Amino acid sequence: VELIMSVEGLVNEMIDTLNAAVVDAAKHDKGNSAAGTRVRKAMQQIKTAAQDVRLKVQADKNSR
Repeated sequence: VELIMSVEGLVNEMIDTLNAAVVDAAKHDKGNSAAGTRVRKAMQQIKTAAQDVRLKVQADKNSR
């Protein structure tokens, strides 16, 4: 059962994902290719979450 998260919750989840990715980004900059893979994965999660936020905001707007 998937609970529908608030827009604020979705944005906070994106922020948490970005904050976690900062550490891996620094490792990637020092030449760690595995960290680069983790950064790319985090960016894909952010992209998906951003689309979810857009759809939720649009749906909320249309339902009012």
